[in-house]
Amino acid sequence: MSDIKTAAIVGTGVIGAGWAARFLAHGLDVIAWDPAPDAEDKLRAAVDNAWPALGKLGLYPGADRARLRFADSLEGLSSQADFVQENAPEREELKQGLLAQIDAAAKPEAIIASSTSGYMPSDLQSRCRRHPERVLVGHPFNPVYLLPLVEIVGGEKTATEACDRAARFYEAMGMHALKVKKEVPGHLSDRLQEALWREVLHLVSEGVATTEELDAAIAYGPGLRWAIWGTCLQFHLAGGVGGMRHMLEQFGPALKLPWTKLEAPELTQELIDRMVDGTEAQAAGRSVRELERIRDDCLIAIMQALRPAGEGAGEIVARDEAQRLGAQDFARWTPGTEVTAPLDDYRGTVLPEWVDYNGHMSEWAYLTAFGWASDVLFRYIGDDEAYRDAGHSFYTAETHINYLRECSVGDPLRVTTQLLGLDEKRLHFFHSMYHGESGEPLATTEQMLVHVDMNAGRSAPIQPEVYEALAAIMAAHKDMAIPPQVGRRMAVKPKVGSG
Repeated sequence: MSDIKTAAIVGTGVIGAGWAARFLAHGLDVIAWDPAPDAEDKLRAAVDNAWPALGKLGLYPGADRARLRFADSLEGLSSQADFVQENAPEREELKQGLLAQIDAAAKPEAIIASSTSGYMPSDLQSRCRRHPERVLVGHPFNPVYLLPLVEIVGGEKTATEACDRAARFYEAMGMHALKVKKEVPGHLSDRLQEALWREVLHLVSEGVATTEELDAAIAYGPGLRWAIWGTCLQFHLAGGVGGMRHMLEQFGPALKLPWTKLEAPELTQELIDRMVDGTEAQAAGRSVRELERIRDDCLIAIMQALRPAGEGAGEIVARDEAQRLGAQDFARWTPGTEVTAPLDDYRGTVLPEWVDYNGHMSEWAYLTAFGWASDVLFRYIGDDEAYRDAGHSFYTAETHINYLRECSVGDPLRVTTQLLGLDEKRLHFFHSMYHGESGEPLATTEQMLVHVDMNAGRSAPIQPEVYEALAAIMAAHKDMAIPPQVGRRMAVKPKVGSG
């Protein structure tokens, strides 16, 4: 990555904008060119739309949208770039001409990659006269700024070293660089997608299923498995202890059954209407930008959930991070309820998204778990949705956390709560977190909360029914020993006798 400081984007549609956002997020200078008169405004809007998602994954030092600029000409752009990513519409002659112009103007050491989804690099580089050996395919997947896969395909004239350099660059951009050994129309992933897509069109055309039903058939089942390993290894597991061999022996005969139709159906107006009507119904009035943001949040959640296991896209997220340096019944206090000392109020497990790249629970996640324990306490005393809807709530004024031991994904947690103090407007309590099986102490937190009238925006007396519950807990806890962490002050103590 060290020799590539400036990346060029030729064509700034959906794919080009995705590349620009990814490169900017990794701290590069980005130059863009597109002949459309409103291209720059659209590109900057697309990058702005992608930026919150990139921020959730993590921005590299120097990441700045201000490092994006537009070039006046294709030649001017090409001459300044260390890496050129071409993203023109899928018309072979157009791409051939653009790549020839870029090749003629680019620095000799610059890599030139096409985002083509189907054309073969030998055809694309056929009009390049200066350095065709550095022209290749670098095919990404939408949204480019989040999905890590990029297919690298060299043509007849492409140097192996150029493919290797491209792979190193893409990997530095937080991607999985898949080198395709042999040119084939559509490369690898699009051929797989196309087979599924054609079957979808057949099923809709024949009235077997709607677009929503077919999407559900993927999203709730094989799609989640594919996010980890894809098809082959999953089918290896389907064979049990006998693996893939047993799977093929058992299910191989089904390949002769008429389960699929690989030839595309006639794209009639009726079929087009069914596809359009179906997907518009699924969108339910939401704009493309709204759906993109929902999609982005879901993709981030999936990739971060896979991270601790180090599988699939989770391994890429973990590597890039290192490289960058529900529903339950809540107990409710009522007069006469026996109060335990302390309250044993929360049990849970360490979630995948709470764990950092070292495999340990992140500091902020301890406070999240303590927050859930506080929520159990609130519901116990009657501070529930109805209480908050009426304008009453507790706001945290101060928190002190002590971290005692590390824990990892899946570890069971148990949190107890001790009330330390109470008056008409303030609540002082202490949470202790333990490993749910070993009982080892993991962390503690001391918190002071103030009761507020949210409508008035100021502190207010605790409502009588909630105060009555707190007073009962306070009476049960008043004789408990004060934990040693309470009131602790953080300081670096000077050595005795030091000057």
